[in-house]
Amino acid sequence: MTSLPDLSETQIRRYARHIVLAEIGGIGQSKLIAAKVLVVGAGGLGAPLLQYLAAAGIGTLGVIDHDTVDLSNLQRQVIHRTSDVGVSKVDSARRALADINPEVRVQAHDERLTGDNAERIIAGYDIVADGSDNFATRYLLNDACFRLRKTLVSAAILRFDGQISTYKAWQGAGHPCLRCIFPASPSEDAVPSCAQAGVLGALAGTLGTLQATEVVKEILGVGRSLSGSLLLYDALNASFETLAVTKRGDCPTCGGAAEASR
Repeated sequence: MTSLPDLSETQIRRYARHIVLAEIGGIGQSKLIAAKVLVVGAGGLGAPLLQYLAAAGIGTLGVIDHDTVDLSNLQRQVIHRTSDVGVSKVDSARRALADINPEVRVQAHDERLTGDNAERIIAGYDIVADGSDNFATRYLLNDACFRLRKTLVSAAILRFDGQISTYKAWQGAGHPCLRCIFPASPSEDAVPSCAQAGVLGALAGTLGTLQATEVVKEILGVGRSLSGSLLLYDALNASFETLAVTKRGDCPTCGGAAEASR
């Protein structure tokens, strides 16, 4: 087992409010500093997610995004500034994270996640947080993380609604994957995009912050994991609902037939 880093006096001061929590303490904070987390997307979900993970002291933060900052992004992608319009999102995010916590190592992947590079990139991290905005990437991440035995914390938002779950189907019974809940990706025209249907800016903050919380919990091994549950948030009605979800024996990714063919 890799030894955990000792905390410096500066780190003890910076993370004092974590350290006094019995569930974290000095050892837990050292685990956060030693952790490597990949955030997919530096947009609406990735913006608060990256900022809170950096503030929490995650030692290595990877961010992958191939896009540039657009003026229409600024209503919800709070990691970027007006002066960043036209700048690569990963470069804008790296600048912001350096201001928040210069001790965090930021690895910027200015490229699109594809079937050709997904496993290579993911392999260098302990846990993946999906803040992407399309179904193809979500299913790609689900399958790659299952094969690599990496925990995936995934969220999605549209209009006034959001959802989040944690996937670690490689741990066996009781741990479904994305395809257990949504077996097949809907067609591109079946579900409108945020550009078509709109999205409440603050909703991205709510779900992105929930993602950051779940990532920290998974690293520390504290609290109840969202694996096996789908948390739904309705902003208009100010309501949360948690649905129990189960592993499917016929799941093409983690089901019995898929496992037998591995």
